[in-house]
Amino acid sequence: MTVSRAVEAPIEPDGTDPELLDLQDDISFEVEEVNELLAELIAMQADRKAKDGEILSARLGVTGAPPETLATIGARYDLSRDRIRQLHTKAVGQLLRQAAQSGHRAASVFARRYPIGTRDQQLVRALLVETYATDTDLAAHELSYLKLRIAGHASEDAKRVAGFVAQRIAAWQKKTNRRLAKLRDAEPRATSQLNPWLGQVDWPGSGTPDALPSASARTVDSDDDGRGHFYLDKVGRDVPFDSGLEARLLWILNASDLVDSFQEQPAAVSYELDGADHVSYPSIVARLTDGRVVLIDVEPLGHVAFHVNRVRAAAGRAYAHGRGWGWLVWTGSLIGVPDLLARKVDARSTARLTELLDQGPAPWAAVRQVRDETGLELLDFVTLVLRNDWRWDRAPFRLSAPPSHPPRT
Repeated sequence: MTVSRAVEAPIEPDGTDPELLDLQDDISFEVEEVNELLAELIAMQADRKAKDGEILSARLGVTGAPPETLATIGARYDLSRDRIRQLHTKAVGQLLRQAAQSGHRAASVFARRYPIGTRDQQLVRALLVETYATDTDLAAHELSYLKLRIAGHASEDAKRVAGFVAQRIAAWQKKTNRRLAKLRDAEPRATSQLNPWLGQVDWPGSGTPDALPSASARTVDSDDDGRGHFYLDKVGRDVPFDSGLEARLLWILNASDLVDSFQEQPAAVSYELDGADHVSYPSIVARLTDGRVVLIDVEPLGHVAFHVNRVRAAAGRAYAHGRGWGWLVWTGSLIGVPDLLARKVDARSTARLTELLDQGPAPWAAVRQVRDETGLELLDFVTLVLRNDWRWDRAPFRLSAPPSHPPRT
């Protein structure tokens, strides 16, 4: 089993944990395949019972959108958080039984990635890196347990390691909160982490920006015990967050003397996906010291090309520009969407994928074969999806060209 470079790095001078580094080193087809196979298993479960599939998908974030809290899912079905937890646990048990009975290839893939007999510390490190790279802290315990069980680990062992993952995340949150508390009266820190991102903001043409909202628009799960909280001196209060990736952005905004103030989850933005209405909550709106305002949404680097996230981003951009605000997708890496669009990709990989899509929508196995033949990297694949306006769906996987690009007959 390969353990990411990030988990071997020492603690950074600013106190950042080694798991909270630039995501680009932890983005790979191997990590994506784990999630694609989970999505396939959940789709199989949904064929048997649609509600199980909906709850599993929403909780685990397998569609590419962020995981949802139990309270949010419960509100959708008019059920309590504890009842959703019970339904989720039952659905996981059924999924594991079905996966074992079907002989799904996920078992062999996961067994190679999370081998039985591996030291707990190694498994925890690998699972933490995957959690951070996919922005799935809210469901880290459930995802870790499910991955290990599919890999063949006994229930007791999977529970123990998944518990260690959750404990590590909780410990990091508490440790970082204590560090931030010591900085309440400190001088403004370096702005170097924010500067590269300001050049990627999509600013509106003109107009005076609307004022920052005074409260979060996300209220159903504001006190959910799965979310972390930091006291941030710039706003003088505890600020909730869903993941280490989101927390890192808050840290940067709080530390920068280019930022005057900010508000988390400032708006409920409606969007339509395949005929169904949805709502997203962009992560943060920040007012800069020069008076400009930017709405920022956290989307991990490997997920920016998912169809659901591109639709959410388009709605967020329209919302921001309608209020005179800039728009920024924050990927957790110095590589942003503009960089991906400008990225050079091997011509052979481009030609093979284009040829594949000329024949119609492609399954994961076909894309994996192109990867094996050409050495295609995941970030190159992400670039091609964005550049060609292809549609990349997960749960289950489907890659398709836009309607204006008809299949070859």
